[in-house]
Amino acid sequence: MNNPIIATYRIETPHPVEFAAEMIAGEQSSGTFIAVPGETEELKARARAKVTNIKRLEAVDVPSLPGSRLPKNHSGVTKYQRAEITVEFPYNNIGSNLPTLLATICGNLYELAELSGVKLLDVELPAAFAKRYPGPQFGIAGTRRLAGVEGRPLIGTIVKPSVGLRPEQTAELVRTLGEAGIDFVKDDELQADAPHCPFKDRVAAVMRVVNELADRTGKKIMFAFNLTDDLETMLRHHDTVVAAGGTCVMVSLHSVGLATLAEFRKRCQLPIHGHRNGWGLYCRHPFLGVEYPAWQKLWRLAGADHLHVNGLQNKFWEPDDSVVRSIKACLTPMFRADDVAMPVVSSGQWGGQAPETYRRAGTSDLIYVAGGGIMAHPQGPAAGLRGLQQAWQAAALGIPLADYATQHRELQETISKFGGLR
Repeated sequence: MNNPIIATYRIETPHPVEFAAEMIAGEQSSGTFIAVPGETEELKARARAKVTNIKRLEAVDVPSLPGSRLPKNHSGVTKYQRAEITVEFPYNNIGSNLPTLLATICGNLYELAELSGVKLLDVELPAAFAKRYPGPQFGIAGTRRLAGVEGRPLIGTIVKPSVGLRPEQTAELVRTLGEAGIDFVKDDELQADAPHCPFKDRVAAVMRVVNELADRTGKKIMFAFNLTDDLETMLRHHDTVVAAGGTCVMVSLHSVGLATLAEFRKRCQLPIHGHRNGWGLYCRHPFLGVEYPAWQKLWRLAGADHLHVNGLQNKFWEPDDSVVRSIKACLTPMFRADDVAMPVVSSGQWGGQAPETYRRAGTSDLIYVAGGGIMAHPQGPAAGLRGLQQAWQAAALGIPLADYATQHRELQETISKFGGLR
């Protein structure tokens, strides 16, 4: 017998918490707003979701979200009770089906008027899902093998300006970075197959440089080409990258969806760099959406080898504790030891965050990506890369950046340029 699907939520409600929790269980399994003839006791025994745990939190005076419906015959001051609840969904309701899983654990429950807030915190899945969805094909070990980097983070950057560069201009930027020793370069998520920089032309120009540098230096840059599109086009673009000798492709996950990524994974011969742009829609409100520990499990199952996690002291809204939790979630096995994804640390990064990232993450199994933190260096991108590399050397050695910078000019200039930004 298959184990249940276990989902944990944070909820807020003006109703009794037990009632609100049962509304989620019923709405997302066998029940609806009114009893129907087919919902027999026998059917409910095998198909209705079960609330297995309720942990009360604080109560508040003002609802987090608009539109919640107060209990009938309520009187006096209304309090909105918060709680963490656990709901078990029978596996046989869904089977090993990621899109339907999403409809079950993240579907109409967000519409329930009995709730003034609901957020999926985590999900535990039966091993049957791993039989249909094998997860990351390359993960950390395969990525390191293709990039030729062991024992330290992959140091990378994003093509900047995000859009506007033509194929040959992109290739020349890669040449500058490659000659300085970059490990990883990615397209910006805004650049896919635009008229000013067609995908096939960009691949040809960039891979000509990558292959030339590899022949000369023995080091092959991993370039993640953004092939986000409809599935047929993504597969065609994938074949273009493979034919040119490329070693990575990038997908904007929310733009294509779980089903498309899972299907693409079946044909893909390269690591899939999963970009989470649009993530704020899912997570920014504490009582709406999905937390990263649950979110990343779905995308790992669908086949992402790399997953963006933001970065410490980032340019966005996310606090450091959340970023660290995301890094550790990606590195926690689900069904087997190697089904982890490589965290991609990005967003306003420069050398200054390296020591704290290394200390708090407790790992060097990262792709550490800096855009402006490399490109805007006073002495140019090559010096920016060297300054970032030096920052990570200092972090690994446990030497304060300021001390290490006295012997490393590029790092010193990096600190002078970016050190006052935060």
